[in-house]
Amino acid sequence: MTSAITGLPDRYRPLDEVGPVETTATGVIHCWRAKDRILNRDVAIRVHSPGGPAARGWITRALTAGGLATPALAMVYDAAEGTGDVQAPGGAAYVVNEWIEGRTLAERLAEGPMPEREARTVLRRLAEGVAAAHRVGLAVGGLTPEAVVLRPNGLVGLRSVPAASGTIQGDVAALGELLEHCLTGRRPGAAPAGQEAGMPPDLAALVRRARSTEPGAGLSSVAAMAALLAERPRGVHSSEPLRAPDESDSGWLRRLRERREEDRGDVAVDPAPTRDASGQSPPRPPGAPGRPPVPGRHRDDEEDLLPLSAGLGPEDDDLDAGPYLRDDDEDPGPAGRRRLVVVGLPLLALVVVIVLAWYVGNNLLSVADDITGEQSQAPSAPSTSAPAPEETAPPGDSPAPTITGATVFDPFGDGEPENTDEIPLSFDGDPATAWSTLTYRGSPAFGNLKDGVGVVYDLGSEQALAGVDLASTTPGATVEIRVGDQPDGDLDSYEVVASGELGASTDLAFDEPVTTRYVLVWLTGLVPSGNGFAADVAEVTLTPAS
Repeated sequence: MTSAITGLPDRYRPLDEVGPVETTATGVIHCWRAKDRILNRDVAIRVHSPGGPAARGWITRALTAGGLATPALAMVYDAAEGTGDVQAPGGAAYVVNEWIEGRTLAERLAEGPMPEREARTVLRRLAEGVAAAHRVGLAVGGLTPEAVVLRPNGLVGLRSVPAASGTIQGDVAALGELLEHCLTGRRPGAAPAGQEAGMPPDLAALVRRARSTEPGAGLSSVAAMAALLAERPRGVHSSEPLRAPDESDSGWLRRLRERREEDRGDVAVDPAPTRDASGQSPPRPPGAPGRPPVPGRHRDDEEDLLPLSAGLGPEDDDLDAGPYLRDDDEDPGPAGRRRLVVVGLPLLALVVVIVLAWYVGNNLLSVADDITGEQSQAPSAPSTSAPAPEETAPPGDSPAPTITGATVFDPFGDGEPENTDEIPLSFDGDPATAWSTLTYRGSPAFGNLKDGVGVVYDLGSEQALAGVDLASTTPGATVEIRVGDQPDGDLDSYEVVASGELGASTDLAFDEPVTTRYVLVWLTGLVPSGNGFAADVAEVTLTPAS
């Protein structure tokens, strides 16, 4: 028996038509939300009219997509070419996809443009999924705001996979248009030139490269776009020297070599530079010798310091420089070396005297104790003395919050326990022991059964936190840190304060300190484990707010 609406097998009962109709060179595709009667779950089923040989190319692409497992692309459950007679059993050509809950990107952008950080996250996660399809030679196609769904757990999913046709370069350009749409709130082409004015410069350049058709000017791949969209880590201090924007390593080394070559020639010494009305020295031309270095350099003189810790090649062996070299520094000469000896020797002698005094005094006291057989004791304090002051922690050094208890948080589960007896292992101080989720089959998105699972940690009382450090033996799993006031609320009652991927040690710092009693570690994506997908939390360490 088949459905009178679409000619589908009786297993699938269409509920309502969703999404726009897709017109192709071989026919049209309608998308339905349907119920899988056997597995009792909602699916997205797309029907190609006509079926038969006209739909063969699309079905072949769907079979390729069936081997993908990424949260960013709806999984392919079933596909059939059909006979072309929609009234006959099995006559329709159809592809059955995972049904992704959430609101579409088009609905979100109807409220206005996204903040930069949100746009980066959405497009990066979507680009990573498309890049996975490209690695198996499949162009996804159909990358429109109506097909992109924002999942409730913060992930992103493309509902119609694959489109009837598409190209890899077309996917790159479509992602660029989506990025522009997210940042400006306007569809590409809906506004005159200059609509990129409100976009960050690096993202505006990324959009232009993604949409460029000029040879050598466009992006090489979607994977490159995903890497460029990744946010720079906060609070990382680089050891690289500060340079002007247009200076590369070879540039400043070349300037240094030219300076040294000019110093060997007969160059007239210019008079000492004067300062202008603002108190700054005027710029000196390259190669012009300056004043000798003096103690207590002014801060604005330090920009001429060039670390020579890396980047020197064999041709730079003639540079007789110390750890730092200024353009205007000269060899200190014999006089400078004499000053170093005069200052250094007394300091060395003082250090030797202090060490000898400590050694002799310590040994003499030890010998005296052996002879007398008495141990020197500090006199006891009289009973009338004032009590010793309480020891206090150094200013700004807050005690580390402790976890008093924890429970599994599984609001979308079917009642099966998620290794509840292992929860204490996630905060026992031993990273070698861990709490693990159950193993799910078919998809890292918890087998497409639920949006996630986590653990609620009770701190005993409200504590001020600046972040959470997580240790795990399943690198790559995705996680959110949420905080709330009640341990038994629903997922939306917990506010998201940080997110990221698990590693051996992952420091998830909050944008701002929070005060809370309950911390939810909410796992949103799993990684391959044995015959399925799982994730674990080996140790949870809370970072106090200073």
